[in-house]
Amino acid sequence: MKLVSYNIQYGFGSDGRYDLERIARIVDGAEVIALQEVERFWKRSGLDDQPAILAGLLPRYHHVYGPAFDMDASAVVAGRVINRRRQFGTMLLSLRPISWSRLHVLPMRRMIDPLNTRNAALECLIESDCGPIRFLSLHLAHVGVAERLEQIDYLLQQHDRAETDGGPWSGRDDEPERNWTNDEPEPASPAAAIWLGDFNCEAGSAEYLRIVGQAPYHPGARYAGGFSDAMTRDPAAPGEVYTHVKMISGVLRRRQLDHCFVSSALKPRVRSVHAAHGEVASDHHPLWIDIDLESAA
Repeated sequence: MKLVSYNIQYGFGSDGRYDLERIARIVDGAEVIALQEVERFWKRSGLDDQPAILAGLLPRYHHVYGPAFDMDASAVVAGRVINRRRQFGTMLLSLRPISWSRLHVLPMRRMIDPLNTRNAALECLIESDCGPIRFLSLHLAHVGVAERLEQIDYLLQQHDRAETDGGPWSGRDDEPERNWTNDEPEPASPAAAIWLGDFNCEAGSAEYLRIVGQAPYHPGARYAGGFSDAMTRDPAAPGEVYTHVKMISGVLRRRQLDHCFVSSALKPRVRSVHAAHGEVASDHHPLWIDIDLESAA
């Protein structure tokens, strides 16, 4: 199964061109697509409804959109309100049905300077051949470490509660005539999870270590119930995989800000991870993951 995570910078490429069609061409073919920085009704993108456009360009996919924030973008024309909500968030598309989804609006610190924006993680339950898995398309704060650590702690707490909290509903329906459950079994909410997105941090950072755990004597350690980096890193080849290139203080920096973290039990199923460095459809490069989710454990 191929997964891809891509911060699409609301459709604007590193060449300055706005083009959602090339975004769709790049990600088409993955079984699960996690997108970040997808927006609706912004002036900079021509008031486009990007989730609807992307869904139309990728008609084979089920999709869910999760706005991190929602603001008024309505207009009054001939005395009639045209209701529009200016939104910015994450999106997840899947060739398989998305059984349920929920949006986690992440902690945010109010800033004086510079600009800070609300972030979110979109969680979707998808059935694979090796069982149900919770996929998250997420985007962490770009401003600072402290805020990202708060967001990661929040997500880890939600992860720890996934099985006990359950999905959209649980328990016995004592009013079957109302058909609350559509005669379906209780939705799964498993421990198995895959986090895909723009984490705005690099391997070895405080945020990265908060996710994978600190194991200085055993770098390959996998904590039960925790997460592992999908990538098997080669210490002799730092920077081999990078997803963002930017001039910082006069120095060209190649950084991997986009990651895939998998439940530690899934780590042996990962076959490969690579970034498509040749793509210019965004200021980020798409991160591709090949993982075996087609066979029973």
